[in-house]
Amino acid sequence: MLIIISIIIVRATIAKSNPTPVTERQVAFKRAQSLGNGVSLSWLEQTWNKDVLSVNPIKSTDFALIKKLGFKSIRLPVAFAYFQQRNIPVEKVFTHIDEVLKQCTVYGLKLIIDYHYGNLNDTNYITETPKIINQWLLLTKRYIRESPEKVFFELYNEPPHMSPKVWKDAAYNIVTAIRNVDKKRTLIVGASNFNSIYELSRMERLADENIIYTFHFYEPFFFTHQGADWVGSQVATTGVPFPYNAQTYPPINPKVIGTWGEQNYYQYKKDGNEQSVHDKLQIVKNWSAKYDVPILCGEYGVYNKYADADSRCRYIKAVRTNLKIMGIPGILWDYNANFSIFNGPAAINNLSDCMKQAIDYNGAK
Repeated sequence: MLIIISIIIVRATIAKSNPTPVTERQVAFKRAQSLGNGVSLSWLEQTWNKDVLSVNPIKSTDFALIKKLGFKSIRLPVAFAYFQQRNIPVEKVFTHIDEVLKQCTVYGLKLIIDYHYGNLNDTNYITETPKIINQWLLLTKRYIRESPEKVFFELYNEPPHMSPKVWKDAAYNIVTAIRNVDKKRTLIVGASNFNSIYELSRMERLADENIIYTFHFYEPFFFTHQGADWVGSQVATTGVPFPYNAQTYPPINPKVIGTWGEQNYYQYKKDGNEQSVHDKLQIVKNWSAKYDVPILCGEYGVYNKYADADSRCRYIKAVRTNLKIMGIPGILWDYNANFSIFNGPAAINNLSDCMKQAIDYNGAK
């Protein structure tokens, strides 16, 4: 009997001193959850900041505010291709990234460095992919010493409407190149057609184990992008409420007739509600379960020029609540540009009560 007990004790000691190793995929799941709720800072790309690199609209007080509001992570879109085309020294760009990283360290925020607005498409991927790889190799070598628990790399923002196979091959090659330098960094990869939830639901996972898969969620687009001039006439109808309300639903803008926005105008009666938000998010949640991989909602939000404040609050709360229920971290687009959650400059006083509720801010931090 004593011999049997001794064997049990020895086995227990061995098991305790030799725990089951954590797999790379488990690491990716854990790191994905650590991103929590985040927000994008869109000042290092030219579309939303016309004075990119010459004017820095983000101050240390902004990072303090982001922390105070309860955000856990910052996504930093960087227009690398834009800078490269204009012969802007990469060191100048890195200086700005370094400053953001410094502030994230001070305030305990995770940082996602995002390759934003590239030129990749079906016709140029053979020559364009190596350019993207070269940029990532510079980034990877520069930040190799940064903790992979705190700094994430997002390979490519919104791959366009291109062949899913071509994009997957390009993504595989970029991942492989980074892995030759950095074995431990968690990478973030989305699907083609602008990080579409539908393309992601059809995508096969990559062979690499340490990847978080991202998607962008602006459904229903007819509401979130109402009046957005860069989209076109399809979203010219403004004053669209969320959820759909027959009494306050505006008449269709004549510019919309004959575009895909016309169908969306009538479809919104079915899509403009929280249940529809839930059902569409469930599509990517099911895909995540199918492949047993972590996912991230890399962008969600509402263009704030025409959508009424209460509708914006209700929509953001609906998305955020469903992401929380499904265990999916989410990054708001964005901090203080035209999708901002603030009514005016970024400040607590410019955050409405309904928006505080939408982002779970209770004023205690």
